Amino acid sequence: MTSEHEASEHTPLLHSNRLSQLQHDQDEEAQSVISSTVTKEEQQLAGSTVGERLPYNDYTTIDWLHDLVKDSYRFRTIQARRGLRYKFLSLFDASSGWLAVMLIGTLTACVAFVVDVAVATVSDWKLGYCTRNPFLNREGCCANKTPFLVFSAEKELGECKAWHAWSQNYARSFGVYVGLALVFGLISSSLTMTTKSELPSVKTASDAALTPQIKINGHDESDDNQAATSTSPGGKVMYMASGSGIPEIKTILSGFSIPSFLSLHVLLVKAFGAVFAVSTGMCLGKEGPFVHISTCVGYLVGSLFPKYSSNGRQMRQLLSAACSSGLSVAFGAPIGGVLFSYEEISTYFPRKVLWKAFLCSLSAAMVLKALNPTGTGKLVLFETNYGTDYSPIHYLVFALLGVAGGIFGGLFCKLNFAWSKWFRAFSIIKQNPVLEVGIVVLATTLLQFPNPLTREPGDIVIKNLLVDCGDNESQRSWVCHNEAAAENTNWNYVGYLIYGTLTKLVLTIITFGIKVPSGVIIPALDAGALFGRLVGQLIPSISPGIFAMVGAAAFLAGVSRMTISLAVIMFELTGQLSYTVPNMLAILIAKWVADSISSEGVYDLAQTVLGHPFLDPDTALSIVRHRARLTETLIPPPRTMSEITVLVPPTNLVPYSLLKQKLAQLHDRGLMDAGLVLVQSSSRTTGGDVPMCQGYISQSELEFGLTRLKPSSFPADLQVRVLGHAIDDGPAPDCLEIDLTPFVDRTPLSICAKAPLEYAVEMFSKLGLRYLIVTEEGTGGMVGVIIKKRLVGYIEHLREHGDEDE
Repeated sequence: MTSEHEASEHTPLLHSNRLSQLQHDQDEEAQSVISSTVTKEEQQLAGSTVGERLPYNDYTTIDWLHDLVKDSYRFRTIQARRGLRYKFLSLFDASSGWLAVMLIGTLTACVAFVVDVAVATVSDWKLGYCTRNPFLNREGCCANKTPFLVFSAEKELGECKAWHAWSQNYARSFGVYVGLALVFGLISSSLTMTTKSELPSVKTASDAALTPQIKINGHDESDDNQAATSTSPGGKVMYMASGSGIPEIKTILSGFSIPSFLSLHVLLVKAFGAVFAVSTGMCLGKEGPFVHISTCVGYLVGSLFPKYSSNGRQMRQLLSAACSSGLSVAFGAPIGGVLFSYEEISTYFPRKVLWKAFLCSLSAAMVLKALNPTGTGKLVLFETNYGTDYSPIHYLVFALLGVAGGIFGGLFCKLNFAWSKWFRAFSIIKQNPVLEVGIVVLATTLLQFPNPLTREPGDIVIKNLLVDCGDNESQRSWVCHNEAAAENTNWNYVGYLIYGTLTKLVLTIITFGIKVPSGVIIPALDAGALFGRLVGQLIPSISPGIFAMVGAAAFLAGVSRMTISLAVIMFELTGQLSYTVPNMLAILIAKWVADSISSEGVYDLAQTVLGHPFLDPDTALSIVRHRARLTETLIPPPRTMSEITVLVPPTNLVPYSLLKQKLAQLHDRGLMDAGLVLVQSSSRTTGGDVPMCQGYISQSELEFGLTRLKPSSFPADLQVRVLGHAIDDGPAPDCLEIDLTPFVDRTPLSICAKAPLEYAVEMFSKLGLRYLIVTEEGTGGMVGVIIKKRLVGYIEHLREHGDEDE
């Protein structure tokens, strides 16, 4: 009996036994279209209540629950087969995740090696070149000299005959420095322009269904405004290789899809663009781009494994592990990379992902150490060995550094947001991103070149500032030379520290967000190290490098709001385990102070500025917790519901023209995640017919069925089957039809309209839903549907405007 029922529920795409030979040919053509578009695992789901899905190639969300069921189908199919061949196949499937992360870590380390070596060479070209080999950086060219000598205003400390400066004249050297920096900035920004892409806008005038129901003077304004805003959606312009990429990665890992963001083209542009961007000397770093690069590598490697290529849920778990290798190679911090992925980037991080992230980060660190891009043979980038130790009285100084870092971090987030909204709103800047890069490069070089402390690239700056002058090898550095120049305070040197701190703070604010590959980690570390070294001049009997290290951690904590991962990164970065406690103290205080000034960290702020949809459960719950809201608040207006609802008759056949009209209305609203709710009337003794939800079909599947499966020539009465044959309705009518039942989700999750809004937030964030059906209390009838973007838009509205509109 069950088998007969299942057979009646799912019929062929075209009923060839009732139609002519032409209809039979159309049936085969439709089957061919589906087999070439939908994977085998998806086709297996056609017989279940979950239904098939198409690949997500728009700015849409993935369906976590559907992908979970899909992976279970794939797993059971492999396990059900017998034979030696399938045992090997099962073993490969079980180990594919471990193989993938090892390959990701290895490839990420190779890319990082090329970028590190190229940055070291190209950035030094602004000052001169090596006569022995122009492709050697200054450190490699002067192997027997102090590696990181800094130019004073008049001459270089020490001599290296193999290194040839462009000119001994200060003005000419200054001019060459500025000119080459502008050239490097032009190259980097021009490369970034090649990754320009236009996506459906997250917030457009036509996206009326995202607008919450706001009642003004007791009148619901949503429907009235909707009629005036139902224009075609505008495009959202993105430069895929610009910035650090971390906000976009957080968006992707939360379940959204950004097409082409993880492509090979973006990876190459990100790597080469980062080389020239960092070489300009701007207040940016390559550490953030390394996270994007590692994620691109993870996506490309995952696409080679069937387990990940066709499953969005599994792919995002692999990408979470891949992120850890990016920071591992950036700082030589394998443990910190794992914690960074867990704390800052991933929204879903189960234990098996933790293990894979650990292996991925370890593989990257091992390969990078073997490649040895720094020439030291060590992973530790800024190894220090302070000859003095701190005492309990110094905890007060560490706490003050934490306060300073929190103030800087909070102000940075506010001022950078204001700068982005004001300066980048000018049409000439908005339409010419390369011009903004040129302006920032010019301002940076003019301000930083006169200061010997800030003339070098960012990683060299912090290396010079963390130096311990008690080490005989470091006493020849410019920093130690000035700190030991006289018994009294060297006020010229102190002036350089103050000037460097202020210029780094200002330039970092105006630089973050420009259209080149860039990160904010190194600039924040530089500013903190400059300020910490300045504070260290006031405290005798202890190495100033200790305060530079703690200040660097505090400033980065204030900007990024990282805590545990940052403490571990600082330990791995410097090799100073004994100073973990001061770092932890400063980091925690910096986060508290920064949170009191600005609730959002730099990456959350960037998501807001860029307009990426992102549902942070903690933030969302904190916003709605203070408001006694019910789920019914998110029910779309009546006009919206009428346009996205299809009343299915007992025959389960809907006119093709009606669905085509509904599809056009979805396009007009610009809702890439929207769909149609299929309802049927159910008679209740309590009063009349109640619309009961029978299924949900998303826009992408609906469009596929109505365009790709449509016969080349069809009669005016073409019907579309959406819910299978009616059990009590006899055989199917003798007419040409399209069967969309394999694409219908007949078991969508639902929530009562009177449930607290926190329920909806938890269901969307923890279950990874794309949509949620809202039912009426008592009757269970369908009264609305919520898509994830609608909830995100409502949370953003409350964050920006609160209850002022009500």
